[in-house]
Amino acid sequence: MSTTKKIAVTAVAAAIGATALAGCGSSDDASSGSSGTKGTGSKTVTLVSHDSFNASKGVLKEFTRETGYTVKVLKSGDAGAALNQEILTKGSPRGDVFFGVDNTLLSRALDNGLFTPYAAKGLGQVASDVQLDAEKHRVTPVDTGDICVNYDKKYFADKKLAPPKTFEDLAKPAYRNLLVTENAATSSPGLGFLLGSIATYGEDGYQDYWKKLKSNGVKVVDGWEQAYNEEFSGSAGGKKAKADRPLVVSYASSPPVEVLYADPQPKTAPTGVATGTCFRQIEFAGLLDGAKNEAGGKALLDFMIGKKFQEDMPLNMFVSPVTKGAKVPELFTKFGATSDKPATVAPDAIAKNREQWVQSWSSLVVK
Repeated sequence: MSTTKKIAVTAVAAAIGATALAGCGSSDDASSGSSGTKGTGSKTVTLVSHDSFNASKGVLKEFTRETGYTVKVLKSGDAGAALNQEILTKGSPRGDVFFGVDNTLLSRALDNGLFTPYAAKGLGQVASDVQLDAEKHRVTPVDTGDICVNYDKKYFADKKLAPPKTFEDLAKPAYRNLLVTENAATSSPGLGFLLGSIATYGEDGYQDYWKKLKSNGVKVVDGWEQAYNEEFSGSAGGKKAKADRPLVVSYASSPPVEVLYADPQPKTAPTGVATGTCFRQIEFAGLLDGAKNEAGGKALLDFMIGKKFQEDMPLNMFVSPVTKGAKVPELFTKFGATSDKPATVAPDAIAKNREQWVQSWSSLVVK
């Protein structure tokens, strides 16, 4: 999917395309969503995001009804590319709020001073373990998702082979030439999978693990779209492309996508999740430094952690809410997977070592 988010899925990309979405509103009150802050008089608040952002039109209209602001979404490729563009335009941002930076690249955004601190209303209802910048409030947690290996159920049933469950399984001869993953230097899932292996084997052991994967025929492609839709035999896109890899690094929420957008909808998901390979991803939004509509941006951040937006996310972006009490649709829970103990790496460790880890991985696996 992206060099940092989250959660691109074939059906979502097809459903929403790469064009901007907009809510409808008519109020001229530029400070209606956040009292006591400066506004420009603009009725529009611009959200800069990766291409996988999606929200129901009704929810965006509700934001307009509540605040008077219309949301304009500026999609900018994958999350890594979008973040890079904001770094290049630092101080003169293209929008008011940026959504899509996750815990794997959060330090880049913070170190570059992209955001104006703001404690969004409702943060008290957001799980404390996802508030990675709780002291300064430069970013607001919006959702979580687990990066995990997905498998093609039919392939493994036909071969009478048990699908892998753990990182260790993937290096076994039974799964030779079956796994495709994304480049950790160019893709968020790829980087998350690398970090998952580091969390599992430690700094002293992850390189040996990747040597085993390479010897076992792991295939590396640039991004999620290619891996999931062109190389993975279990996806709708992969079937059309006659893909031959039954294992792919994707998300724990990918199976519900295969169900939701199938016609007719199957009773069971055609893909499964190896829950012992999951890495927890947290996505954030922040008020961009130099935002023209600061008041509107703050109102949007408040709204994004409110229940209306949070409950809209699972079947639009296929991610999990962070706000306590937000309901998750049955389809999402029935067909998605949950990892009880997803791999994690401390944010300060990612910030300190990310570039070195990626460089070492690239030298070992890609070159």
